[in-house]
Amino acid sequence: MKEEKSTYFQELAEHQQPHYLWIGCSDSRVPAEKLTNLEPGELFVHRNVANQVIHTDFNCLSVVQYAVDVLNIEHIIICGHTNCGGIHAAMNDKDLGLINNWLLHIRDIWFKHGHLLGNLSPERRADMLTKLNVAEQVYNLGRTSIVKNAWKNGKKLSLHGWVYDVNDGFLVDQGVVATSRETLEISYRNAISRLLKLNEEEMLKKAHEQEEE
Repeated sequence: MKEEKSTYFQELAEHQQPHYLWIGCSDSRVPAEKLTNLEPGELFVHRNVANQVIHTDFNCLSVVQYAVDVLNIEHIIICGHTNCGGIHAAMNDKDLGLINNWLLHIRDIWFKHGHLLGNLSPERRADMLTKLNVAEQVYNLGRTSIVKNAWKNGKKLSLHGWVYDVNDGFLVDQGVVATSRETLEISYRNAISRLLKLNEEEMLKKAHEQEEE
C-alpha cells in the first residue's frame, strides 16, 4: 500500500471517515472488510456472538452512538451468517456456561416465531432462525434511543439487514431496510411475512414429495 501511495499511512493515522457501521458476528469466517471490499478507515465495526443488538449492552450501544453522533455514519448494517455457532448453540440449549445468558436472546426469538420453525429440518431451522435474528436485531436497533433521536432530528440514517452465506460467499440483502420509525415497522412486518410465506412454500413442497413417495 505504501509503495502505491506514500502518504497512505500518514493520512490513515490522522483521521478515519467510515461511511458504514457493521454489526456482525464474532465468527472468524466473516471478515467484514473483505466481504464489503472496503479499505481501512472506511468501515466502522462491532462484533459479538450472533450479531446481537441488546438494549442493555452498553458496549454495542456506545459503538452505535459514536458512529451516529460523532462519525455521522449514514448506514448501519447488521449481518448474520449461515452455520452460525451462536444460532446452533441456542437451538441445542446445552450448558455452555456464561454464554448461555447471551444466547437466551436468540432463544426468545425462537419461541416468538415457533410457528415458522417447528416443522423444519434442523438445518433449515437454523437458516430460518438466522434470518429471523437479523430482522429482529434491525428492529431492536431502530428502537434504540440513539437511532430514534437521529431520525427525530432529521439525520439521514439507514438500517440494513444482511445474511452472509459461508457456503458460497454471497451476501444476501434480507430486505429489512429502515430510514424512519414508520419504515422500520413496515419493513419488519414485511420481512416476517416473507419468511412465513417461504416457510409455507417449503412445507407444501415437502408434503408433495412425501405424497409422491
